[in-house]
Amino acid sequence: MPRFSYTIRDHNGKTFKDVMEGFDRNAVVLQLQKQNYFVVSVTEIRSGSKAKGKNQKKKKKKFSHKKVKLTDMVAFARQLGTMLEAGVTLIRSLDVILTQVQSQQFNTALRQIRNDVEKGESLSSCLAKHPLVFNQFWVSLVEVGEASGTIPTVLAKLNFYLEQQARFRSTIISGIIYPAILFCVSCGAVVFFALVVGPKFEEIFVSMGAQLPMITVVLLAIFKFIKQQFLLLIAAIVGAVWLLKKFIATPLGRLKFERFLFSMPTFGEVYRLIIVERFTSQMAILIDAGVPILYALDISERLVDNATCANIISDIRESVKSGELLVAPMERSEFFPPMATQMIMVGEETGELSKMLKHVSAFYQDAVETFMQRFATIVEPFMLVFMGGVIGTIVLAMFLPMFNLSQLG
Repeated sequence: MPRFSYTIRDHNGKTFKDVMEGFDRNAVVLQLQKQNYFVVSVTEIRSGSKAKGKNQKKKKKKFSHKKVKLTDMVAFARQLGTMLEAGVTLIRSLDVILTQVQSQQFNTALRQIRNDVEKGESLSSCLAKHPLVFNQFWVSLVEVGEASGTIPTVLAKLNFYLEQQARFRSTIISGIIYPAILFCVSCGAVVFFALVVGPKFEEIFVSMGAQLPMITVVLLAIFKFIKQQFLLLIAAIVGAVWLLKKFIATPLGRLKFERFLFSMPTFGEVYRLIIVERFTSQMAILIDAGVPILYALDISERLVDNATCANIISDIRESVKSGELLVAPMERSEFFPPMATQMIMVGEETGELSKMLKHVSAFYQDAVETFMQRFATIVEPFMLVFMGGVIGTIVLAMFLPMFNLSQLG
């Protein structure tokens, strides 16, 4: 009968390793699960030569991208949760996922995590070793899942949250990208005329001794300036962007830049709703998973990705620590919309805070998505008119002198 080496964890999180005989690997897993153990890995003990031969057959894996994308994280949470729910061991699940990973950085991290788990470390502590891939949000949720024995459930919640955020991000990007493309095309047309077409037309006009209309004179002067100072203009733009990034990287610069964004008409309010949605959705899943509220606030402060909101969350955490309800410091901050604070107040009064946070998150997510869809619908014709106006003005300025000459002839 085959012999299997296994690693298990009891309800207290203590890890055990031993060897067992069984008909096959599934039979061993089933037997261990009947004893209420969480099965980390089960490996058949084979001869060294066979294992060595297997490793030699492995080919170098090719990856479609280097960095870790949100889609990689969504797939990982979904696959791992599904396989653990079906009774597949943690090591086996990680092995299966490793064969499908398309990110080089993610593959490297998962391979190290798989090896550390096989040595007996907890999954949460292994994830914590890779903060660039798995942030504190991941680590805390998995840690709660390990403590309560509900890792598949926690991963299902995490997968739902990530899919929701991916869809939300996609809606925002879709609303911005088309107007941005039209604007870039317009700028490209101006640069092309300034560097290529404009100088040729100027030579023709000079050779013909034509009397140029004011619009043509002004446009040729602009083209001449762009052509002569092209490298300087590019350097100035790059330098301005670099200085802005440096400024935003400082704590004071970040706060001032965010204050400017929040002060913008319409867009500032939408930006604030995006931050509120991010905070409430993170808090909802953390509290729903069983994370204590102070710890959940600490995690959200680090993950909200907005210095202004992070400072407010820090004040909220200190107020809650001193015995206040969550809603009181939120109202004092004047950052959160009244609807959000009222629903959170109801959630605290009824003991259904996570449920109310989910409703708030869903409400503002729908509001932002609706705005972005309307924005794309409204801005698209304006950008088309703008692009047509720019190119039409250039064409008119270039050909108007020729029309005048033909009429004189």
